Amino acid sequence: MSLQHPSPPPARRAARRLTAAAAVLAAALAGAVGLATAAPGTAAEPGDGEGGVILTMFQWTWDAVADECATVGEAGFGYVQVSPPQENLRGSAWWTSYQVVSYQVESKLGTRAEFAAMVEQCRAAGVGVIADAVINHTTGADMGSGTGVAGSAYGIDSAPAVPYGAGDFNACRTNVADYQDAAEVQGCRLVGLQDLRTGSEHVRDAIAAYLDDLVDLGVAGFRIDAAKHIPAADLAAVKGRMDHPDVYWVQEVIGSSPGIAMSDYAGTGDVHEFSYATRLRSAFEGSLTSLRTIGQGLLPSAQAGVFVDNHDTERNGETLNQTDGDAYLLANVFMLAHPYGAPAVYTGYTFTDKDAGAPGATSTTVPDASCDDAAWTCTHRIPEIAGMVGFHDAVAGTALTDWYDDGVDLVAFGREDRGHVVINDRDGSQVRTFTTALPDGTYCDVVASATCSRTVTVAGGRFTTVVPAHGAVALHVDARTGGTPTPTPSATAVTGLGFAADVTTVWGQNVSVVGDVPELGAWEPTEGVALSSATYPVWRGSVALAPGTRVEYKYVHLDETGKVAWETGANRVATVPASGVLTLTDTWRD
Repeated sequence: MSLQHPSPPPARRAARRLTAAAAVLAAALAGAVGLATAAPGTAAEPGDGEGGVILTMFQWTWDAVADECATVGEAGFGYVQVSPPQENLRGSAWWTSYQVVSYQVESKLGTRAEFAAMVEQCRAAGVGVIADAVINHTTGADMGSGTGVAGSAYGIDSAPAVPYGAGDFNACRTNVADYQDAAEVQGCRLVGLQDLRTGSEHVRDAIAAYLDDLVDLGVAGFRIDAAKHIPAADLAAVKGRMDHPDVYWVQEVIGSSPGIAMSDYAGTGDVHEFSYATRLRSAFEGSLTSLRTIGQGLLPSAQAGVFVDNHDTERNGETLNQTDGDAYLLANVFMLAHPYGAPAVYTGYTFTDKDAGAPGATSTTVPDASCDDAAWTCTHRIPEIAGMVGFHDAVAGTALTDWYDDGVDLVAFGREDRGHVVINDRDGSQVRTFTTALPDGTYCDVVASATCSRTVTVAGGRFTTVVPAHGAVALHVDARTGGTPTPTPSATAVTGLGFAADVTTVWGQNVSVVGDVPELGAWEPTEGVALSSATYPVWRGSVALAPGTRVEYKYVHLDETGKVAWETGANRVATVPASGVLTLTDTWRD
């Protein structure tokens, strides 16, 4: 039996997601086929090379995060990173969350009680909470005066609810203009935001008290917003006076500049390595072979926080984002497979206006996120990404081995004897034989599905597989079927059929190919080959068959209730070639 994943609407193929019920069923079925899954919450702290993938849930309310944490934990994520919980400026734009009015835990995303309940519910699911902390500034001077979403007053050089007065802000009253001037970067206003005097004992005490309050509510760590605009020594002093100075944090430091080095911040916590994300984008726009040295010249791996995109870069075009379809998914696959840095997967919402707040946001509230609403990307539910979180945890602590590339857009590498991944960004499927340190056995391709619908056999340190166009194959030792290994044929001996069917579906429908041979289910729809929606509306898959085999086949729709709909017309016919894989390009017949 295979779990059917809902397909996306045509314009949103990068936003594929499972329903909550399907995610629970996926976990149950994974156990039924012997697919080992990582226990939620057992991953180590981010940044230590031992697991703990972060899911950044941008602008999700506390109630929505709480409701989703069970699904997040089942996928193996160690942490969720939430948007700033402190009281913020009124307004529907997303950036109002980064304009601080006070350190009350009362924001557009929920109340203090809701925040505490979310932390507890996530903890019960084995997931820690990392809070985005805005401590460089308060709301902008150009905002004049008013009240925040919880009613606290603010004004120019004034945040009385903290309390902050004029002496608690830096003397510079102009915006940063020269990013090569360290004093200006760290002493003047960032895009009009009032810059806190973080060298002040009072300011340090106020910030430390706020962070400790969140830790007391159960927070596991912090993302320090705009850290580059705070002297590294000031951040170290703030952390040092906390009641919980050993708490995890990762700092937003966008590159080094004269007088400000990213490495200066590494003594306090992890540092976001933005260059990693821009190198990923360059590789998928050029050649994947450059990925072999992606970490060269960057921060040491144990100090680096990495991502494909975040809330800023998805808007400014510096990185790939959810509109980039297959390239975005494959970049996430690579990040979760590669040993460099502590990875964070990003999930937010779609937008056309880069300032637009979350769907339905008002000046004081944000509606709950919902994976049933296509406006929310729910990246963590995409099978390719969810499967790779388990891969990341299974190979934690191992080195990169057995690198292979074809000089263009197909790369593969192992993680010692724990895992192996192949990424194909070419327009056609590829058949290759790879050398691996994986033990002999039959492995589930965790990119294909959560239910081991596709397997690959390793024997004698080699495996042969068909890698879908703009797709990936990933194997790890915690996802094996327990079957008896069979000898791996040479690449030239692999024959079969590939399918590339243009099929428009509705929510909840999936596509399989069914035929008159056992490998295609012998005309039993539920036993056919489930096709991948990775390149929707073209559904892709493949099957190994003996050379010269004549096959009759058709495509079927299957929905979550088990309902089957066959395409019309006569049976399609194909013959397996003498060598290689014949890819059949078809269109659904109504």
